Amino acid sequence: MATARITKRAVDATGPASNDTYLWDDELPGFGLKVTPTGRKVYLVQYRLGGRKGRTRRVTIGQHGELTPTAARIEAKRLLGEIALGRDPASDRDKAKADKTLAAVLDQFMTEHVKSKRKASTAREYQRIAKLYIVPRLGRRPISDIKRQDIAKLHHELASKPYQANRTLALLSKFFNWAEKHGLRPDGSNPCRHIEKYRESRRERFLSEAELARLGDALREAQTDNSATPWAIAAIRLLIFTGARLGEILTLEWEHIHAEHGLLMLADSKTGKKAIRLNAPARQVLESVPRLEGNPFVICGERPGQHLVNLQKPWRRIRKAAGLHDVRIHDLRHSFASVAASGGQSLLVIGKMLGHSQPATTARYAHLADDPVKAASDVVGARIAAAMDGNKDRGIAEFREAKRRVKVT
Repeated sequence: MATARITKRAVDATGPASNDTYLWDDELPGFGLKVTPTGRKVYLVQYRLGGRKGRTRRVTIGQHGELTPTAARIEAKRLLGEIALGRDPASDRDKAKADKTLAAVLDQFMTEHVKSKRKASTAREYQRIAKLYIVPRLGRRPISDIKRQDIAKLHHELASKPYQANRTLALLSKFFNWAEKHGLRPDGSNPCRHIEKYRESRRERFLSEAELARLGDALREAQTDNSATPWAIAAIRLLIFTGARLGEILTLEWEHIHAEHGLLMLADSKTGKKAIRLNAPARQVLESVPRLEGNPFVICGERPGQHLVNLQKPWRRIRKAAGLHDVRIHDLRHSFASVAASGGQSLLVIGKMLGHSQPATTARYAHLADDPVKAASDVVGARIAAAMDGNKDRGIAEFREAKRRVKVT
């Protein structure tokens, strides 16, 4: 059993092993440090109630890094003083854990972890999922009581919404891992394990040229009758002309625009730093959008100095006017990519325009590009048709045309 005065130097020098290892303080009996095989270091107090034959209990004080050795020592002295007076902190801890509802711990998770360590858009999505699907079904249950069958039942209830079901499962898995890390559930007890996700079919909706024309008409009409603000209209146009993500346009600041280079330089996006090329129509939108003094954002919202938060309401009115009832805002990004693909742009170029970090993400547009396999099939088909029809002149003409398309491709 390793003993030493627990100082920062001693803690830093204590490394992980294949099993949990402990360092016990040689000045304050019962004060210790646990090091897990993954390298996590936790301060704790160990004590025995009822004499030598009593049960040994341990109470976690906190994680190294969140607490210094000095702060952990002060808390250890306080706990050991209460133990000397007959209190059992471990029993109090267990009772408190048992009384905590999932909703209460989930709120703690959102406050302490999600809001400080995740993007604002991710935090809003987590809050939405929790409010709609998790809290109404499991919120009042003690967190210690939640079992795999409870999560499986919730996942099954959302079977008609496979995408939402899988996002809910993913959020719960992260939440229970966090709860284990903070001692709110036993290690290895995540009830989301072994629950299989539903198969998801990607929704692909691209605007045709006729639909783009109707959308253009609806935007001009909204501009004329003031049924949407100039910033909402500009946001939709920028989404169409750049293929950017909604959050990237809504949070765009004037200082991000480098007109001399024709670029939007985003300090942060879903994939980190990102440069968006500005084509002529996008530059025209930026030149015409009203600029409010004291507001750093291009797409201004209702609150002074803030950006527009909700584009859904004006978008629903505009898409209704355009007769595009099934088109989502994100489909504008897909449409930008589909126009690029059908226009002969390579998947590499499309991926760079959209800011994809993985080539596989861009591959969904491959079927829209010119297909050399299809062109080759046309060559073979023309030759077979010529032989079968007995129309030598027509067959040769079709064959030559098909062959020309293959060479062009």
